Parts: sequence; structure tokens; C-alpha cells
Amino acid sequence: MGKGRVAFVPPRYGDDVVGGAETVLRQAAERLAGRGWEVDILTTCARDHYTWANAYPPGAERDGDLMVHRFPVVHPRDSSQWQGLDRRIRLGSSLSTAEQHAWVNGRFRVPGLFHHLVANAHTYRAIVFSPYLFWTTVIGATVAPERTVVIPCLHDENYAYLPVFRPLLSGSAQVWFMSEPEHQLAHRIGPVAAEHPVTGEGVLIPEAYDPDGFRARHGLHRPYVLFAGRRESGKGWQELLRALSRAVTRLGVDLDLVTFGVGWVDPPSEIADRVRNLGWLPDEEVGDAYAAAAAYIQPSLFESFSRTIMESWLAGTPVIANGASEVVRWHCERSGAGLLYADEYELAHYLALVADHPERLTGLGRLGREYVLANYTWDAALDRMEAALEALP
Repeated sequence: MGKGRVAFVPPRYGDDVVGGAETVLRQAAERLAGRGWEVDILTTCARDHYTWANAYPPGAERDGDLMVHRFPVVHPRDSSQWQGLDRRIRLGSSLSTAEQHAWVNGRFRVPGLFHHLVANAHTYRAIVFSPYLFWTTVIGATVAPERTVVIPCLHDENYAYLPVFRPLLSGSAQVWFMSEPEHQLAHRIGPVAAEHPVTGEGVLIPEAYDPDGFRARHGLHRPYVLFAGRRESGKGWQELLRALSRAVTRLGVDLDLVTFGVGWVDPPSEIADRVRNLGWLPDEEVGDAYAAAAAYIQPSLFESFSRTIMESWLAGTPVIANGASEVVRWHCERSGAGLLYADEYELAHYLALVADHPERLTGLGRLGREYVLANYTWDAALDRMEAALEALP
């Protein structure tokens, strides 16, 4: 007999979907199913978070132990109102309640998903939504708050302080946080549900690494630093490019930047031959990309957990990170495994250190691997998640 029925509701789902929240929900769902839970995935037909175009066919299909239900995204006829509201939020302007709801509904809606929840919510022990920012979570969580678990993946950004999100944190049955700084941020924003454990998450541990084979397969002949994920301004991509440009042109650094993930690359002309975009990598190559790197660069300010630094540390690769990110700083200080920079000029000097004296960084990777294995295996995270699920009525 199974342990119970759970639904996970990410805005996108698939092996080829890039996103931290989407990854943790997919991996948690797969592993909870392996522990005897009956797990459904309720998601959209979208793959790309820039356009939210319907890319997957709608309907239900089996994916291993999971049943995946996909519902079409409905786009607004005119997105100009949403763009204007979004710009005002990013600039720190206040929005009325009506404007906040117009913003939530103005990017996309998924009415089929909402109707499915209305009809079937009572059949689930828990309905797990993530991240906080999208229609699927904001609207979906209103259907059965007494069964709702929110994994918000909060960042300290203007969006998080909008009143429209307060009911998610205060009115859900449970809120699961990925790190202690995220937990503390939630309390600064407003009231939080009585049950709000810091479950953390797990990181997949490769059985082996093949850094030499990876370099050979991709023609990587110079030492390189790595960036993985979404190449966006909020993730610090442009800052990283400026630091690399300064390191190469002014400090004479002989180093490449390798990246995989999504988003525009667009390096300055003076370092165009130093930036290699590998696009989307299959899971079996991801660990090798980290292991082959001289260092991993985490320039992102907005993190709730930072899976990429964990994957880097597991591979024994040192991390150089933006010290302004509260979550990343917390991990680096707890582990003693990362170097923190204050601005792009300091980052440029760290890149010179990587190129000229890599031996000074080798101990950081070892400390990082010990930290991940002690705190963020999936077995430990699943134990915490299951304890929370079993506490629900």
C-alpha cells in the first residue's frame, strides 16, 4: 500500500527544462515516488520561460514512476500592459491590488490546470507548488490551501514584497525553505505559515567524473572557468563577461569561459573567442563539465539554494561567488569552500588567481565536496520532506 498521493505543480517540466525550482521539483517527485508515494506532475505545455510557448503536447503520459499531466498555456492578446507593470515592479513602484492581479494574469494563464485542481484536489494528500513567482502557484494555491505546500524559492527582490504573494507564505498548510537565509527572508517579508521547515534539497551524486574526456569531446584546450544555468542580468551574466574582459585585456589572463544553459551569450568582441557556449548538456555530461573546470563562477545575486555551486563542489571544483548573495555567502562561509568577491574588479583578480596559481584553490573543492555530502544528499532531504508530508492531515 502506498504512502499517499501527492501532486507537484511546476510551471514547466522536463529533462530539457532549465531552472532551479523546476529541477528540485522533478528530482524530489521522482525520488518520493521511489519511496512509495503516488506522484502526479501537473504542469504546462511550455518549455521556454522567455516566451511560454506551448511546446509539449497536452494530456497525460507516464514518465517512469510519475504521471505527468500537461495543460496548454493561454497567452494574453496584448502583453504591453504586463510589460509596463513588470517594469514598474522592477523599478520599485507600488501597484494597486487590481494592478498586481493584472500582472499575475498578464503573462500567461493555465485554466485547464486550475479546473483539474478544483475537480481533483481532494484526492491528494498534498499539492506542492513552486516557485512563488508564477500564475501556476499564485492561482493554483487558492484551490485547497489546507493541502497546499509551497516551495517559494524566494529571492530578495522587488517581486517578493508584493502583497499578492503574502497569502502563499501565510495561508498555505506548509512552506518548505531551501536554505536558512531564504527562511529568514520570508519572515522579513511578512507572516509565515505555522509549519515551515527548512527541508533543503538534494544534489545528484555522479558515480564518476571524466574531465579529460569532456575537454576532448568539446575541444576545450585552454583552462576554463564555468557558468551554468540562465544567462540573464539577474544571474550576473553581464558582470561576469565584464570581469573576464578586464582579466584578459588588462591582466593578461589566459583563461576561457565555458557556459551551458539558456539565454543570450553576447560577449564583448575582445573576448568573443574566449567564451564557449555548449548549449544544453545532457545530465550525464553535466558532472564532467564541472570536474573539468578550473573554477565555477557564481555571479548571481538572486538565489534561494544555488544548486550549481553544490554540483561544482561535488566535482571537487572551487567556487568563486558574488558576496552580495546572502544565500551563496552563507554556503561559502559555512563550508569554507568558496571565495567571495565584492565587484567585477575583484572578480577579475580572482580569475587571474585561477589562471596563474590554481594550486592555491585545490583545497576549496575538497572542503566543498565534504560540505555537500554532509548536508545535501537526496536521502537526507527526502527524510525531511517526508516528515513534513506525514504531518499533514
